[in-house]
Amino acid sequence: MHSRQTVRYICEEYTSGNCYYYKSEIITHDNWKNLDSLSWSRPRPISKKTYLKQKKAGYKTEHKFIKKEPAVVIALPQL
Repeated sequence: MHSRQTVRYICEEYTSGNCYYYKSEIITHDNWKNLDSLSWSRPRPISKKTYLKQKKAGYKTEHKFIKKEPAVVIALPQL
């Protein structure tokens, strides 16, 4: 279990209304005393319930609004 300073919970909300929840932790590539070796881990999916629980508990949370255009569908010719 990480402390409140070494973990963050992320909510990504898209213009479609879909929300995706992630957890990211601080990891080291050398040792904990070398601050240059610290970085955030790759976001891992979590549930909405976990996100809201940790937000209520006082953990760092981020709410990001993602504004991407919908994908363009390209029809491929039939062979």
